[in-house]
This record gives sequence, structure tokens and C-alpha cells, in this order.
Amino acid sequence: MRVLLVEDEQPLATYIAAGLRKHGSAVDVAHDGQQALDKCDITPYDVVILDRDLPVVHGDTVCRLLAQRGSARVLMLTASGAVSDRVDGLTLGADDYLGKPFAFSELVARVRALARRSTPARPPVLRAQDVELDPSRRTAERDGRLLSLTPKEFGVLERLLAADGAVVSAETLLDKVWDEHADPFTNAVRITISTLRRKLGDTPLIETVTGAGYRIAP
Repeated sequence: MRVLLVEDEQPLATYIAAGLRKHGSAVDVAHDGQQALDKCDITPYDVVILDRDLPVVHGDTVCRLLAQRGSARVLMLTASGAVSDRVDGLTLGADDYLGKPFAFSELVARVRALARRSTPARPPVLRAQDVELDPSRRTAERDGRLLSLTPKEFGVLERLLAADGAVVSAETLLDKVWDEHADPFTNAVRITISTLRRKLGDTPLIETVTGAGYRIAP
């Protein structure tokens, strides 16, 4: 899952980004509204976590513009927690609203719920052949055997399963599972696919489609 965190308080942004990464998300960070809009022009994010009181371009304006584009789900994260503020945020086009302070587990759950509302919607548990992956519980099994996966391995497997048999390019995997600091010429995807295949076991599951990418046959 690719997430953009827009928060002008840098210590808080660092804390939230680190926590989301531990839960398997690829997180980019913007510290003002214009940075957020610029990043969204370049990258198709699954979820944007948006502080409301932002410098340069106010969070309300950013929210309205992102809602017009319809390219990402928006979670407003702000200290303005009154009912009228929540209503205003949702009216501007936010998909969800969470006031500060917040429980981190709730933030993670809300981000995942928004990602599931993407088009087409994902099922809560992803399955193909004898593999089952539960994004909420962060568990993956093959033939009843629990898999011990790194966050990147988990993210790659999740993307391949969500594709429902379609080919996923290495560029898409790099874009959705890694963050903006990833080198576009890196072999990280190939290495991660290799280690993931080894953990999945001897019976082949992930197919390489020459010149196109990877797929898991449904």
C-alpha cells in the first residue's frame, strides 16, 4: 500500500511514518500542502493522510483538489475534532476523519479500510491456490503453514494476490511497495521475488512473464 502522509510537524510526521512502515506500508511524507499536491501529480497513492492546518496551501484546499481528481482516498488527521469540523472535512471530500490525539492502531485500521474501498474493492482476505493472506492481521499462509515474511515480501505477495491473476510489472511493485526513495534502477523487486519464492516452498506459485512482470495464477 502506498501512502502519502501530509503533516507539517516533523517529529509527528517521522513518528507516524515509521509506525506505518512497520505495518507494511510504503510511506512518502510532505510537510506542506503544495508538496502534497506535487507528489500526488507524480505518484498514484492509495491513501493520503492529510493534516488540515497546513502551510503554503491549506489542507482544506488540498482535500478539495484531491477529491476532484478522485485518485486517492483521503483521511483527515487533525486536532480539530469537533463535530462541526468533522462535518466540514467530510463535506470537502475527505473519506474519513480522525482527531488528534489518536490510538495508532485505529489509524492503521482506518488506513487499511480506506485502501479496501479502492476500485475495484479488495476482499478482506486474499486467496489464490493454497495461499491465503490477511492484510489486517498481517498474516500469510501456504497450505496451512504460516509464512514468516519481511514487510516488502508481504507487500509484494499482497499486490500479486490482489491482481487476481493479472500480470503486475516490476515498476508497479516498486511504485506500490517501496517509497519515493527507492532507486528506479534497483534490483530490489527481483531480489524480493526470489526470497519470497524460497519462503513459499518448492511448488512454483509466482510466474515470471518475460518482458511484462509477475503473476500468480488464480
